[in-house]
Order: sequence, then structure tokens, then C-alpha cells
Amino acid sequence: MKQFKTESKRILDLMANSIYTNTDIFLRELVSNASDAIDKRNFLALTDEKIGRVDGQINLAFDKEARTITISDNGLGMSEDELENNLGTIARSGSLEFKENNKDNPDLDIIGQFGVGFYSAFMVADKIEVLSKKAGEEVAHRWLGTMEGYELSEAQKEESGTTITLFIKEDSKEKKYSHYLDSYEITNLIKRYSDFITYPIKMLVTETRYNEDKSEEITELKTLNSMTPIWKKNKKDLKPEDYDNFYSQTFFDYNKPLKTLHYKVEGNTSYTALLYIPKKRPYDFYSADYKYGLSLYSKGVFIKDEAKELVSDYFRFIRGVIDSDDLNLNISREILQEDYQMTTLKKSIDKKIKSTLEKMLEKERADYEEFFDSFGQQLKYGAYDKYGANKDVLIDLLLFKSSKEDKYVTLKEYVANMKEDQKEIYYATGESIEQIKELPQIEKLLDKGYEVLYFLDNVDEFMTMIINEYDKKPFKSVLKGDLDLDSEAEKDELKKTNEDHKDLIEAIKEDLKDKVMDVKFSNRLKSHPVCLVSDDNLSIDMEKTLNELHQNEAGIKANKILELNPDHELIKALEQKFLIEKDVKEYAQLLYDQAMLIAGLPIADPIAYTKRINNLMLKAMR
Repeated sequence: MKQFKTESKRILDLMANSIYTNTDIFLRELVSNASDAIDKRNFLALTDEKIGRVDGQINLAFDKEARTITISDNGLGMSEDELENNLGTIARSGSLEFKENNKDNPDLDIIGQFGVGFYSAFMVADKIEVLSKKAGEEVAHRWLGTMEGYELSEAQKEESGTTITLFIKEDSKEKKYSHYLDSYEITNLIKRYSDFITYPIKMLVTETRYNEDKSEEITELKTLNSMTPIWKKNKKDLKPEDYDNFYSQTFFDYNKPLKTLHYKVEGNTSYTALLYIPKKRPYDFYSADYKYGLSLYSKGVFIKDEAKELVSDYFRFIRGVIDSDDLNLNISREILQEDYQMTTLKKSIDKKIKSTLEKMLEKERADYEEFFDSFGQQLKYGAYDKYGANKDVLIDLLLFKSSKEDKYVTLKEYVANMKEDQKEIYYATGESIEQIKELPQIEKLLDKGYEVLYFLDNVDEFMTMIINEYDKKPFKSVLKGDLDLDSEAEKDELKKTNEDHKDLIEAIKEDLKDKVMDVKFSNRLKSHPVCLVSDDNLSIDMEKTLNELHQNEAGIKANKILELNPDHELIKALEQKFLIEKDVKEYAQLLYDQAMLIAGLPIADPIAYTKRINNLMLKAMR
């Protein structure tokens, strides 16, 4: 028995047991080698009549009793020297050498390049026999190898090509191998990894068929693979139902996709793509268990699914297939290398997704709004994430419901409709449109005809803190600071009102000194007696969101300001009460609790609040 030319069993151990993390891929590697062998034969047959062109075919067989799996092809085959050099030398690729020798031919499409795929078979087999006869030669040869070494001898074989027989390992406590000796399992592996190999992969399959009261076993030679993937077909030959059927069968989604993108890009990094925008958001989309929906193929060979490297996180809703011949895969083909080609491919896919969404927004508004209902929050997260690094990419794709007919608007549409004297983009946060409409703070804005954006998602206000402005118009919360909506005369009158009622304001402020930073009369209110706003730092809604998300361990609170409506009957009555009794502590606390409830915040002592209400009710009834 000859030792491998590397004279290092450690390297072979690495090839068989470490480089490949999934034992299932052994069949992918051997089938890919068989496909390459047929490609080589037909390529050389163009200039060498002795070789002879063939209709390529790959055959599979298994024997449970003998514990063998056999992969046969009618490809180029290997001579004695090639068996010695290609299989006896680890990491020497005959396919790569063949490509380099014929690199001037752009039509040559060979999969292999590293020379280690064959050794992945040692993950499941303790012995491998390779029987090969090179096209145009008379003599065949047998290579018989284990992890220790190999033997090479002459053999008998009628047809040119290669037959590989794997002697499958016995099951152990740690690993199971017997399931590979099953037609169902082999069929699944071919469907998963080699479905789009361009040559038929055939196997004798035994099925039980039932006819009336009888059953019989039928054995047929079946083709296991589809050969031509849908994305490699001409779009003219495909119908919408073809795309929809592939989508539902691949992604197990009973809804038709909202949008289908089938295109091809040629250049430094060429690829074919079949992408789908789902109609509905998956139930686990915002969970850690969500799986990205892109699968990667190279020359029809499955490389990996859940390929998050192919698309930016803010577009992770996209599903489909990318097939590229140009990617620099790592030696196992299971991990993508982060290089220029990978970066270029990702940018190209992102650009296509963005342009598609832009066209939908412009020309298919109803479809876009349906998409945004499902995935808009992800775009908002993308604009907010990484300190707004991608905000310019996403900002014009964002939609917000607004006070203008409660319909979606873009920021571009909002700014275009701003009043002449309006300098800021107004927004109000809340859990629903109905709740926002009832906010005391919004009344005057709507009265003056200003459009207000409804921020209904937790991420909205975080996002505006990062984006800061749009078209040089800053965002302004109606629940924060001074909205500066008053005329100079109104400002002067309000200033005088606060001065005239300074004693009442100071009394309330003293009573609520641990709860608010300020108390003042305001023109913001119309029908409500009181409301809470914050200064221009942390908003009240932001405080609430941080608490809900359990991200406020430090107990950060908004600087609250209690605003009073000088024209409300309740405030006027409170003023009269203060003039007589000089004490409004109980009422001040009630007003504050009322404002807290309106703001959607919990009151500190519900029992005390209830008692105060009861006392007031008793006084009114006596």
C-alpha cells in the first residue's frame, strides 16, 4: 500500500473531518466531480475524435447488505498517472489544472478547483474504490484507498468513465451512517445539493404501488434531479404561475409573493437572481430564530441557504436564489469569503431591491403600502441602526400615517405639503391613531392646519433622533418643548397670564416638586385642562418605551412639564379655590395623575388617586 504523497495523515484527517462541517455534502462533491468529468470529455471531443462526445449521465446505486454507495459517470475518466496524481496527492485538483490549461475558452464550466472534494467521502466511508477508464484508452485502472494509503492496479471496464464505490462506515454511538443507504435519503440529498447539475442523475428506485386490492413493488430507473433551474430559463418561457409555484414549493408560503424579480447581471461579478418580496411577514420575522431566505448556488451546485452575507439586514425579508460562477468560496464551499467580489455582489443585490421598492412606491402605491405594513419596521430599524449609516439609502422608502386623512405619506410628500411658515416636521407618538387623535397636545396644531405624522412604532422616535432632519427640516415632537405656534401678541398675552397667576403656579410647582420640573400656563391646550410635555431632551414616550423594552435600568426619566389651560373652566375654578384657601395640594396631585394617565404612564399610587376622586364625589353630592 502506498502512502499519500503529502506523507501526512494529519492533513487527510483535516480534509475528511474538519473542513466539511456537514457529512451530507459528500454526495454533492462526488456528483460535481462526475459532472466535471463529462464536461471535460465533451470539451476535448470537439478537437479529438478518439475521445467521442457523449450524452452525459450520472448513475447512483446502493447496496444495504454490502453497505456500499456507487456513483458512475460516462465522462472523461482518468489514466493511471492521473489517478496517481489526482487521488494520490491531496489538494491537487485535476479540474483546476484542466481549467488553467484551457482558460482561453469562456464556455468551459468546471465546478471543482481545490482537489479536496473527493476526500469528503472519507467522512462516511472507511474505504473507497475508484474504477476509471480514460476516453480514447484501452486499459482501465482501479484505485483503492483508505485513510492510511492506497493501491493502484489495472482493471477491467468496458465503457469510458469513472465508477466510485464507497464502503460506508458502521454506525457508532457518536455518528450514524446507515441512513445514507436508503433511496429516500439519497434522493433528498440530490434534490438539496445537486438538483441543477446539468446532466441527469439516475437511480433504480423501488416503489410500492396499489391497484384496487393488490399491491406490488415496481423498480424503475428514475431521474432524481431537475437539471435546469427555473432561474436559468428564459423569462419568455415562464408564466407567473411558474414563479409562484417555485416560491410556494421552496419557501412553504401559501401566499403568493407580492413581487418577483428575475434578472441577470454580467460584469466583474456575474450572477443570475430570482428574488421574491413576500406578501406577508413570517410569524418569526423579528425573532432570533428567523432564517434569511436567500440560497446560494454556484454553477447549479447548491452551496448554502440562509445566506445572510448576500443581503443587508434591512432587506432581510427578501427570499430567493442567487447563482454565481464568480464567487471565491472557501475550500469547503460552505463559507463565503469576505472579499471584493462578495462585497460587489451584495451591493448589486441591495441596489436591485431598493430600485424595485422605489418603483413600487412610485407606480404601485397600494402594493408598496401592503409591503410596508409587513416590513416597514425593518426599514426603520435599518435607518436607525449603526448610528444612521444607512439612513440615506432608506429614508425615502419610509412611510408614516399622518393627520392628513390618516393615510401614509413619505417624508418627501410631507415636506412638499408643509405650510409656508412651517419650519419643522411635527410628529406625535402613541400606540394607535385613535389614541394620538385624543392627545391634548395635538389640538392646536390640527386647528391651525398643520400636518402631524403619527409615530406608532417604538423605533420611530429613536430613528428621528438619529436622522435628525429631512430636507433641512428638523423633526419636532408635539409632546416636547415649545411648539412656537403663537403670534407675538399671543406670546405677550400668555406671558402676562403666567405672571398674573404666579402664586398659583408656584403653589402647584411646590406640591409637585418631586414629579415635574416646571408648571406653566400654555396656549397649546384647547378642550383639555392639563397635559404633560417634556423639555427637548428625553421625551415622555421615550421614557415609556425604554421601560417597556427593559432598557432603562438606570431609571432615566423625562423632564416633565405640567401645562395648564387658562381658558378651561376647571383651571378657572381651581384658581378661585386657591384665592380662598391658599391650598390646592390635593387638586394639584389629581391634575398631575390625570395628565399621567392621558400620557399613557402609570400613576404612582392608584389607591390614593381613587380616594381623592371619591372625596371629591362626596363633596359634590352633599
